[in-house]
Amino acid sequence: MTYKQRKVITILGRDIKVGESCELSFGVANLHTSSSVDVPVIIERSKKPGPVVLFTAGIHGDEVNGVEIVRQIIAKGINKPKCGTIVCLPVINVFGFINLNREFPDGRDLNRVFPGTKKGSLASRVANKLVTEVIPDVDFVVDFHTGGAGRFNAPQMRIVKNNPELDLLANIFNAPFVLYSKNIKKSFRSVLSKHGKPVLLFEGGKSNHIDNNITNTGVNGAKRVLNHLGMLSTKFKVSKPKNNPVYILDSRWQRANISGMFRASVQISSEVTKGDIIGNITDPYGKFNHFVRASFSGYIINVNESPIVYQGDALFHITTKLKPSSSEKSHLKSNL
Repeated sequence: MTYKQRKVITILGRDIKVGESCELSFGVANLHTSSSVDVPVIIERSKKPGPVVLFTAGIHGDEVNGVEIVRQIIAKGINKPKCGTIVCLPVINVFGFINLNREFPDGRDLNRVFPGTKKGSLASRVANKLVTEVIPDVDFVVDFHTGGAGRFNAPQMRIVKNNPELDLLANIFNAPFVLYSKNIKKSFRSVLSKHGKPVLLFEGGKSNHIDNNITNTGVNGAKRVLNHLGMLSTKFKVSKPKNNPVYILDSRWQRANISGMFRASVQISSEVTKGDIIGNITDPYGKFNHFVRASFSGYIINVNESPIVYQGDALFHITTKLKPSSSEKSHLKSNL
């Protein structure tokens, strides 16, 4: 990773010198009650030069597990770097977080309005402030998300294809899965990419829920990345990954053929074969029991945990094409 050595960085209009720690307030508007809403931005700068890393969460107000990951990074002191600077913004959409809603009070999805405008909607103004007053001096971003609408995501990193730097960082973070996905228009990830800022987007768990496994995966991944950058304090240990991530080139949703009461019978992250029974849909009156069989062979990377589903609802997200591992590539070459 390349970065500029800066004696002073500017965030939210405040100049921060090397060796300085501070807490700034990220705010755009008061509540309708005129009460102020102050979202802390925690900044820790080492005296030694290094990258400026930004940890963010809560772009969607109901994605509390991402907020918990960044909270733990701060609470444990992981955000105090051996070199460089670590910036933590635990809750971007504080308006949604207050009510545990995904969107802003204006009904807009913050992650679809970037880069925003200074005089636009409330969501657009927050996006604009983030882009113009927080990220200019940032070198690298890790953005934490969770699944929505009652669907539980396996811990996974999402990056664009054909970017060796992101491949390396995702491998170091070591979430169980790495999903190649395009940058969505007007998303935070998209605007960061346009500004030349590498970004790892972590997905795990579901909305309005905190899962210990997801939290631990996120925190441990953050420590590995900081250790790779030479920023992690020596008082922290970095766990060695048990396995390499599974790289996903393509995946498909399996949808409900009928409506009813739904229960999955496979665990998240498990590998299934086409035709395996992976769940069942029943009616409230005991008249039928419909078995859901896997339409594809692959890993289950998302499970719908809603007890009630309708015909056409997404039930499972299943991988359909994987990137060959190094050992598989070597085996293929030896057989040519």
